[in-house]
Amino acid sequence: MSTAKVDLGRRLFYDTRLSGRDRYACASCHHQDRAFTDGLPQAVGSTGARHPRSAMSLTNVAYNATFGWADPSRRSLEAQMVVPMYNEHPVELGLAGRDAEVLGRFAEVPADVERFRRAFPDESNPVTMSNVIRAVASFERTLISGDSPLDRFLYRDDRQALSASAQRGMTLFFSKKLQCGECHSGFNLSGATAFQDGDPPDVVFHNTALYNVDGRGGYPAIDQGLIAVTREPRDMGRFRAPSLRNIAVTAPYMHDGSLPTLDAVLSHYSTGGAPSPLASSRMTGFALSATDRADLIAFLESLTDTTFLTNPDFGPPGTAKGR
Repeated sequence: MSTAKVDLGRRLFYDTRLSGRDRYACASCHHQDRAFTDGLPQAVGSTGARHPRSAMSLTNVAYNATFGWADPSRRSLEAQMVVPMYNEHPVELGLAGRDAEVLGRFAEVPADVERFRRAFPDESNPVTMSNVIRAVASFERTLISGDSPLDRFLYRDDRQALSASAQRGMTLFFSKKLQCGECHSGFNLSGATAFQDGDPPDVVFHNTALYNVDGRGGYPAIDQGLIAVTREPRDMGRFRAPSLRNIAVTAPYMHDGSLPTLDAVLSHYSTGGAPSPLASSRMTGFALSATDRADLIAFLESLTDTTFLTNPDFGPPGTAKGR
C-alpha cells in the first residue's frame, strides 16, 4: 500500500480503457452511491452479456476471507480481480487475449506512465497487468465504512444514533429466535473476515433454501453455487453470506437479485424458504409481527453509512479536494 498505488488504482477503477471495448470500467458495476453495487438483479458485462449473479458490494472488502459469491479459492482482492478481467462465460471486462492492446492505451500517455512509475518506482517497466491489479486492489482496500448509525451507537456510545425501533430490531436480529447474526456476524455483519496476522478464518457457505427446482434441493442450472467449484453434491445452492453494511442501498438481494426488497428478504427467511433437504439447519422460519418487521427494517437501515456513500476520495478522480 502507498498513496501513489491508491491514487493509480482509483484512476484505473474508473477508467473505461481497462476493458476490451474501451468503454467499461470496474465502476460500471460498482457505483459508490449504491455501496459499490449496481442496482441490477444480475450484473451486465462490457459486451452486454448478463452475468448470472448480482454484483457484490465492496464495503470493507479488504477484510473478506474469500471473494465472489461461491469460490473458496479466491482469498485476495488480487486473485478476485482476475475473474472480472478475464472471464469469458460471460464476458465482464473482456480482457482475455488483449493485455498488450489494453496496456498500450496507458503506455502511450506520458501522464499515465508517470503514475505507474510513482506507484512502482523499483520497476523499469511498471505498466504491466500485474501492477494494474495491485493498484486497483490497493484502492479497494481503502473503501472502509464505519460511520453508520449502528457504528456510532456501538463504538462511540452515541445513545441517540439508533431509534427505539432500530434498537428493538437489533435485539431481534441477534436473537436465538431469528439467528440472523449466526451467519451475518462480526463487525462487518458478514461471513468470515480476515485480519493481518490473525488466525485463518473458517470459511462457510450456506444454502438458504432460495430454490428447490427438482424436489431434491436443486438450484437452477444457470448458477448452482459452490457445487460448481467442489463438485460435491452437498454444496448445491451454497453461497457466501455477504456483508449487510449499507444493505438498504444495495437492492435487489440474494446472489441472483431475485428478492427485490428488504421486506421480501424478511418474508423469505420467516417462511423458511423452499422446503429442501439441502437447506441450512438454520432455515427453520420464524413468526414476525408487523411491528417486528418494521423494527428489523429500521435496524437494517441503520447500517447505511452516508459518509462512505459520498466520500469524494472514493469517487471518480477530480471529485476529491486536491485530486
